[in-house]
Amino acid sequence: MARMQVGQLNRNCNFRMKKGGGRTSRIRRRKLFRCSVSRGVNESYKPEFIELKKWLKDRKFEDTNLIPACFPGTGRGLMSKTSLREGQMIISLPESCLITTDTVIRSYLGTYIAKWQPPPSPLLALCTFLVSEKHAGDQSLWKPYLEILPQAYTCPVCLEPEVVNLFPKPLKAKAEEQRARVQEFFSSSRDFFSSLQPLFSEAVESIFSYRALLWAWCTVNTRAVYVKHSQRQCFSTEPNTYALAPYLDLLNHSPEVQVKGAFNEETRCYEIRTASNCRKHEEVFICYGPHDNQQLLLEYGFVSIHNPHACVYVSEDILVKYLPTTDKQMNKKISILKDHDFIENLTFGWDGPSWRLLTALKLLCLEAEEFTCWKKVLLGEVISDTNEKTSLVIAQKICQYFIEETNAVLRKISHMQDEEVTLLNQLTLVETLWTEELKILQASAEILNSLQTPFR
Repeated sequence: MARMQVGQLNRNCNFRMKKGGGRTSRIRRRKLFRCSVSRGVNESYKPEFIELKKWLKDRKFEDTNLIPACFPGTGRGLMSKTSLREGQMIISLPESCLITTDTVIRSYLGTYIAKWQPPPSPLLALCTFLVSEKHAGDQSLWKPYLEILPQAYTCPVCLEPEVVNLFPKPLKAKAEEQRARVQEFFSSSRDFFSSLQPLFSEAVESIFSYRALLWAWCTVNTRAVYVKHSQRQCFSTEPNTYALAPYLDLLNHSPEVQVKGAFNEETRCYEIRTASNCRKHEEVFICYGPHDNQQLLLEYGFVSIHNPHACVYVSEDILVKYLPTTDKQMNKKISILKDHDFIENLTFGWDGPSWRLLTALKLLCLEAEEFTCWKKVLLGEVISDTNEKTSLVIAQKICQYFIEETNAVLRKISHMQDEEVTLLNQLTLVETLWTEELKILQASAEILNSLQTPFR
C-alpha cells in the first residue's frame, strides 16, 4: 500500500479520492476519497498483476474501474480507468478473495489451531497462515497475492536501532514498545509453531523465524481492513476483526479523501464507493484517519507531506523547562494538570500551539495571588494580561527550543546519509518526518509572534 506518502489499509478503514489541489492530509479511520493530479504509469501489463487478475477472476472478481499504476511520490497504487462519479461502487471484493481467520480455520492449520491451548489469537492465526503460505511458494493457492506484497516494511520495528534513535522522544518510546511487543509475540508463539512440525519436512524453526513472523505481523498490521467475525472458541478473546483484501490494499493513503468502505453482509463482499468525483487516469486514494505523522510512521511506516493532522508533541519535561524553579506551587500545578488530563497531547500544529498547550501553560504561569483561579483557566477564561503574555512567551521559547533541536537532528541525519549508505532509505524516511515537524514549528513561531503583538 504506501510508503512515504502512501499507506496501507487498516482495520476499520475509510476511503477517499484526493482532490486536485495540494496534498495536505491523511487520515486513518476512513475519511475522504479523491484523485491525484499526478498521472501514473500503467503497470497492469506486469506479470505479477496479470497473474493476480487471473486469480481474482477465478474468485469472481473483475475490476473495470481501476488499474495498477506507479505514481510519483506515492509509488504503486490504483488508477482510475474512467471518470468516477460520486457514490459509484469502485470495488466489490468477494469474501472468497479475503484472508480471514475463517480462511485459516478451513485450511490445513485448522486442526492444529482447534486443539492448541491456550487458544491462539486471531492475529497469530493469520500470521502463521501467511508465513506458511509464503513458504509453500508455487504450491500456495494464494501465491498471486503473496507475490505483490512488500518483501520488507518500514515500520519502526523493522528499522535499525541507530535510525530509531533519531526519532522524536515520544515516537522513540512507542517504537521501542512496538519492538518489545513483537519480540514477545514471537517468543510466546514458538511452542505453537513447534506443534505444526508434522505439516513440514523442514524444521519449523527455520520456517517460522523471527524475520518471517515480523514480515507477517507487518503485513497484517499495515494492510488489514476491518471485518467483524463471530467469536470462535478456538481463538483467544482478542478482537477478531482482521481481513487481508487482495488488490483493494493497493489503494494508497491521502488525508483529503473520502470513500465508504465496509463489508456487506448481504452480498458477502467488501465494498468501496466513492464520496466524490474523480477524473480519468488519476490515482484513487483511501484515508486511514486523522493521524499525525508520528502515528502514521509507527503503524504504517510512512510520513505524509503537508499532513493537516501533523503536530509536534510537548512532553512534561519540556513543558516546564522555561518556568521559574522558584515557584513553590509548581508541584501542585503539575498535579492539577495530571488530574484533569492536561499533561499529555500538548502540541504545536500548523495553526500554532494547541488550545490544550496554551491552557496548560496559562495554569503553570499563574502568579501566587492568581492560583485560586486555576479552575477558570481550565474552562478557558482569561485571568490577566500578564498571565496571557507570560504563557505566550514560554510557548515561544519552547517552540524555539524545538526548532533548534530539529535543525540539529537534521544535520546529524545529513551526516549519516553520507556515512551510512546502506541506511539511506531509512534515514530519508526519518528526515522527512523531522522536515515536516520543522515546517510546523516555523509556522507556529510566526503565529506566536503575531499573538504577542497586542502585549508589546
